[in-house]
Amino acid sequence: MKEYFSRFALENGDDPMIIGSQIAIAVVSIAIIVGLTYFKKWGYLWRNWLTTVDHKKIGIMYILAALLMLFRGGADAILMRAQTAVPNNGLLDAQHYNEIFTTHGVVMILFMAMPFIIGLMNVVTPLQIGARDVAFPRLNAISFWLFFFGAMLFNLSFVIGGSPDAGWTAYFPLASNDFSHTVGINYYAIAIQIAGIGTLMTGINFITTIMKMRAPGMTLMKMPMFTWSILITNLIIVFAFPVLTVALALMTMDRLFGTNFFSIANGGMDMLWANLFWVWGHPEVYIVILPAFGIYSEIISTFAQRNLYGYKSMVFSMVAISALSFLVWTHHFYTMGHGVMVNGIFSVTTMAIAVPTGVKIFNWLLTLYKGSIKFTVPMLWAMAFIPIFTIGGVTGVMLAMASADYQYHNTMFLVAHFHYVLIPGTVFGVLAGFTFWWPKIFGFSLNERIGKWAFWFIAISFNVAFFPLFLSGLNGQARRMYTYSEASGFGIYNLISFIGAIGLAIGFLLIVYQIYWSTRYAPRHVDGDPWNARSLEWATHSPVPEYNFAITPTVDSIEAFWDKKEHGKEIFKGKIEEIHMPNNSGLPIIMSAIFFVFGFALVFSMWIVAIVSLIGIFVCMAYRSFEIDHGHHIPVEKIKETERKSGVTFNED
Repeated sequence: MKEYFSRFALENGDDPMIIGSQIAIAVVSIAIIVGLTYFKKWGYLWRNWLTTVDHKKIGIMYILAALLMLFRGGADAILMRAQTAVPNNGLLDAQHYNEIFTTHGVVMILFMAMPFIIGLMNVVTPLQIGARDVAFPRLNAISFWLFFFGAMLFNLSFVIGGSPDAGWTAYFPLASNDFSHTVGINYYAIAIQIAGIGTLMTGINFITTIMKMRAPGMTLMKMPMFTWSILITNLIIVFAFPVLTVALALMTMDRLFGTNFFSIANGGMDMLWANLFWVWGHPEVYIVILPAFGIYSEIISTFAQRNLYGYKSMVFSMVAISALSFLVWTHHFYTMGHGVMVNGIFSVTTMAIAVPTGVKIFNWLLTLYKGSIKFTVPMLWAMAFIPIFTIGGVTGVMLAMASADYQYHNTMFLVAHFHYVLIPGTVFGVLAGFTFWWPKIFGFSLNERIGKWAFWFIAISFNVAFFPLFLSGLNGQARRMYTYSEASGFGIYNLISFIGAIGLAIGFLLIVYQIYWSTRYAPRHVDGDPWNARSLEWATHSPVPEYNFAITPTVDSIEAFWDKKEHGKEIFKGKIEEIHMPNNSGLPIIMSAIFFVFGFALVFSMWIVAIVSLIGIFVCMAYRSFEIDHGHHIPVEKIKETERKSGVTFNED
């Protein structure tokens, strides 16, 4: 029995931080269970959230999960910066440091940035196109729960069995059984696979929703820019994620069944993994950045109080970025043995992607030109994004030069570059969108004063944290080193970076306080348009009812809601009729929980449990195939009562 349970033990299980984390997880879990039981909220939780198929509630759960993962990944970042703050530091050993920088990358990209984007996408996109829901509501619920249980499975590695330790890219042979003999990489392969299936379903769902469920009159070239960014992002997901699915399946077979797809023996190719990973990995960067571009477009247009400059060029530039994103993956390994011709071609394509990105920057600047700018918290995030992201873009062009990359490759210069791209390009974007659409979701606004304090802490501290790493990288500091000597001269750069990381932590804690304060004390209102915005989601009241719009809007311009306010054009034509909506279902969470058990069993090669759970998954699928569920209808009287309470009036012809 002891030998059986030894497989679940951690290599560094006697580390005080690991023990403290295990205790904290146990205490928090018990507190949640006791609290829900004491306040008798299990039924409410099950009926209103765990079984919901409402796209808005699913979006809220995505965002909540993303915020939790933000602090999970942020804790890893603080530990890394603390370890390298001074020379010869012993806060973390090499193994623990390897695990932390691996989980930090995975958590921040796949379990923070992705769900935050998908959460905002869920809340806003159906509203912007005048739809009542997504095309496949149950598939949407399954997508969320697969992501959630995939994320939980990955995070479980920290306290059971051991975290992955081969970097977020999991390059072979480091990720092979020979060099990573714990189950950490098993967690990596299977947890990301489960979450990735959910993401792929989301891509299919939202492409269908946007293409088939737009309001009457809304052609593709009349869609809001955020919706355009979501359409293109989901097209990238549908093309890129199957590559990751195949790569992770091959990795799983190498790890569990002894195949040799990526080994350095018996005909395997470690570079095959690198190519497959980055064929997905670089489009993934644009999966998390393009929606942020859409968010900035909505916010800049709203708070400059002008229509977006160069609408068509913005659309075409996003299409160009999406196409080029699949043609640059080899720039991640210029130094790994490709010839001059291959490096030259990918150097050109990498530089070329800066052109459509530059078009967008100039379009935003021209939108601001002669605008009557309001510096709200969302607008501050958008304004800070432009100069900081430009630094990331310029250093990206430096890295695109294959010959120069021999100097920059695998140094802290590269670490600084991709943080200058991803944090202003994604984190600033989702925080801007989160603040911008908060009143639409909850019916009250976040406190502006606290939000501005949080903004300035984060914007300034970000530069303090990461700009010194450009300098340490140019001076030769390699990435992923857990320690260095005093003679290297890297100490001052890393100490300043650690101070910036502390400032970032304070800024994010201020956002938590902003949410807490606003939830308790902010005045409630039913105004559906608190920002004097321009797109269709602001045409319904806040918070949004189950059915989104009592009457399906009719669109005849790019900014139909703005035209309604400014020129009196009617967008709600006809009369209120009975509305059909889907029923809630417990099947998505049940099937996804079985996926969790299946994944855990595979991680530890528990084959009987894996087979039984796999059968359970197929039983759930069969049950759904034969289930008869026609949804429910909302009667006209109930709709009118809801609308009267909101103060929204309609011209019923």
